[in-house]
Amino acid sequence: MDKTYQNAGEALDGALSDDMTIMAGGFGLCGIPENLILAIRESGVKDLTVISNNCGVDDFGLGLLLETRQIKKMISSYVGENKEFERQYLSGELELEFNPQGTLAERIRAGGAGIPGFFTKTGVGTVIAEGKEHKEFDGETYIMETGLVADLSIVKAWKGDAQGNLVYRKTARNFNPMMATAGRLTVAEVEEIVPVGALDPDNIHTPGIFVQRIIAGEHEKRIEQRTVREREDA
Repeated sequence: MDKTYQNAGEALDGALSDDMTIMAGGFGLCGIPENLILAIRESGVKDLTVISNNCGVDDFGLGLLLETRQIKKMISSYVGENKEFERQYLSGELELEFNPQGTLAERIRAGGAGIPGFFTKTGVGTVIAEGKEHKEFDGETYIMETGLVADLSIVKAWKGDAQGNLVYRKTARNFNPMMATAGRLTVAEVEEIVPVGALDPDNIHTPGIFVQRIIAGEHEKRIEQRTVREREDA
C-alpha cells in the first residue's frame, strides 16, 4: 500500500479542523515536522490543542502557529525559548497544561499503547499533583496521570518507505516514535523516501502500521542556541 503524498498540503487534506488536538514531534528544533507545521498554518485552522515538548521559537516551528493565534492550548514540558509563548500565556491568551518531561513522554507512550492512566511519584507534593488522584503503593504516595492521544500526529523522520516504515536519526528520535503511535491519524515527513525493502527491518523505529501518510521534504537544520567563543590570537 503506497502511503506517499506529493507535499504537506496534500498529506493533510481532509485531516484538519478547528478545535482538534495535534501531537507534534521534536525537541527544541531537533526533529520537528516543519513542512507539516507550515501547511497547518496555511490551512487557517484555529483553536488547536497542541501536544509537544515545547513550542518552537518565535519565527520557526510551532512558534509560527502562535504568531497566527491558531493555538489555544499547549500541553508541554518546556517553553523557555519562545517570547511570544510567554507573552500569550501571561496575558491569558494561551492555555498551558504543564508536565514534567518524563511524565509527558510517558503520557504519550501510554496513550499509544492503549493505557488510559498510570501512577507516578513525579510531582507529588507540588502544584503538578493538585486535583489528581493520589494512591499509596508500598508506603509511597503516587499521583495518577492520564494517557494522551491526538486526532492527528505529525512526526519527522530521517528515512521512510512507501509503506510508512520510519527510521529516525540520532537525537531526532526524541518524542517522534511515541507520538507516531498515539495519533488517530499519523502523518510523517522524512528527508528521503527509499524503496520498500531498503530499510533493514531490525533498524526500523516506527513500523508502517502506525503511519497513514508520508511525504519527503526539504528541511532547515537550525541551531536553536548558537554559542561560540572568540578565537584566540595565534
